[in-house]
Amino acid sequence: MPTTSSRLLTLLSLLQARRDWPATVLADRLEVSDRTVRRDVDRLREMGYPVTSTRGREGGYRLEAGATLPPLLFDDEQAVALAVALRTAAGTGADVEEAATRALATVRQLLPARLRHRVDALDVRAVPGAAVADPVDPDVLTAVSAAIRAHEVLRFDYRSPGGQRAESRGPRRAEPHHLVTRAGHWYLVAWDLDVDDWRTFRLDRLDPRTPGGARFSRREVPGGDVVDFVTGRWRGATAPSTGPGAWPCEGEVILHAPLRDVVPYAYDGVVEDLGDGRCRVVLGAWSWVGLAATLGRFDVEIEVIGPAELTRAFGELAGRLARAAASAGGVG
Repeated sequence: MPTTSSRLLTLLSLLQARRDWPATVLADRLEVSDRTVRRDVDRLREMGYPVTSTRGREGGYRLEAGATLPPLLFDDEQAVALAVALRTAAGTGADVEEAATRALATVRQLLPARLRHRVDALDVRAVPGAAVADPVDPDVLTAVSAAIRAHEVLRFDYRSPGGQRAESRGPRRAEPHHLVTRAGHWYLVAWDLDVDDWRTFRLDRLDPRTPGGARFSRREVPGGDVVDFVTGRWRGATAPSTGPGAWPCEGEVILHAPLRDVVPYAYDGVVEDLGDGRCRVVLGAWSWVGLAATLGRFDVEIEVIGPAELTRAFGELAGRLARAAASAGGVG
């Protein structure tokens, strides 16, 4: 039977997972009696957790929102996940950066040694982008982080976007240098030993092999800043980007759409809420017509602020679409 402390942790996790729990269901999940559940609930209340009793045929319990912050209990995976989230937030340059850094230091100090080692191995940099979920196996994240920290060559299989593993070649070999996140995706920035060049690999497609390879001397990414380097690679540039104006074509518009509908699809653009269901967007692309098409896909009214090249690009795009529509009318 689990110890009282571990049972309390499980009970708290269950109460956080859904709004109402019948007492008999909790007892079955914890493999204890209803009386033990009542005692454990009383212990959580003494610790500051606002657990209330619910009425009904069976009766049960509910974890309410508290007015104060009680002692926090996390299992191992939750603690590591919290530390990863704080480390990522600490590298975004957002308003919460300083607070996230301090919170990470606090959480790290409270972790047991076995978890502190895992957290210390995670050196993650965040690249601005839209938030899209991308699940990564924690074991993969831990293995890659350990290889980066130990400066050991990483041997791994790499799947195609369709999920197929390349069978025509052996395992990939690379010197792992940085972990970065962008738009909810995890990437490894590494020196690919098979092509003698820098590459980025999606972690959700990567399967580490054991054992790893030999130790290596750390290299400096071109330009010295991994965020700039990776941003430039995603934009198709051979050199690091130099900030918001790194795109060859960059324009500013007002979209008649609320902020929440624009941010998830704004890539690395800058979005500002103007109220009244409108927002200001600064976005870049490789061509003016391409930028106009990207903005047009929001399917809302658009006001062009500038520059004039973007205004002309909307006109050119409109002409192309009108000609396409006319040509479709002649198809039998």
